[in-house]
Amino acid sequence: MNEPREHRVRVREIEIAWFEWGDPSGQSVVLAHATGFHGRCWDAVAKALDSGYRTIALDQRGHGRSSKTGPYDWRVFGEDLAGFIDQLDLHEAIGVGHSMGGHAIVQAASSRVHRFERLVLIDPVILAPEAYRSWPSFAADSHPVARRRADFGSWTELYDRLRDRPPFALWRSDVLRDYCRHGVVRRPDGGVTLACPPTVESAIYAGSGGTDIYREIRSLPHEVLVVRAPPREASPAQMDFSRSPTWHRLAAAFPRGRDAYRADLTHFIPMQEPDFVARAIAEPDVVSCP
Repeated sequence: MNEPREHRVRVREIEIAWFEWGDPSGQSVVLAHATGFHGRCWDAVAKALDSGYRTIALDQRGHGRSSKTGPYDWRVFGEDLAGFIDQLDLHEAIGVGHSMGGHAIVQAASSRVHRFERLVLIDPVILAPEAYRSWPSFAADSHPVARRRADFGSWTELYDRLRDRPPFALWRSDVLRDYCRHGVVRRPDGGVTLACPPTVESAIYAGSGGTDIYREIRSLPHEVLVVRAPPREASPAQMDFSRSPTWHRLAAAFPRGRDAYRADLTHFIPMQEPDFVARAIAEPDVVSCP
């Protein structure tokens, strides 16, 4: 499959960059990425899908080539995604979200029920209901992500820095290359800087605010497949990004939810096994459950 077609669209007073593979007349698959990532992290998944789909991945606000304009409250990401789907006038789409992207997909589907056929949530950041009753608040600049190195001589320097470090060492090498190559923007001096600035990424974590969407979850009529990895500690202070934040009973909270547990993978399921994610999108009924 060739490189994606790149587009821009105005959504709710910001510019959203988005990428398109496959047949423009085919069924739409909408891919929403995780915090700090970007739409081109889905390249390997898009290439593994049949070219008869119209596969669409967007850079959410604050990420990639899209506007770096707040606020970064998680409700805003869901509203942006709903507006994006309206702008493209999508119908019977398959909504796919990883991590924060799964949270946004649920919000968008609940407000645009008629535009989705079904959902695939890849280790979404949706916690147990009780976790939202006492969610701790913190300042964005206090998050360790805010101090992350942002500037590099080239994307290959970033790749060389990450490839032997956890959790990146577990990723498929082509996906890590996509993450690095498309996750930076060029500086005037010829170097590159992260396309999702550390200050923006930390603001997104602070802006999650323990956003409880269980009312939306209970209202969804769609078939929903939840794919999850082994869990992290219950405390939100434990920032082990390789472990799953997904409530282990989340699938049962959806009226038509199914659970698929991958004990052999980390939170970064699309980065480790993009072919498996493509199968989960195209053939959800054959994805094994515990």
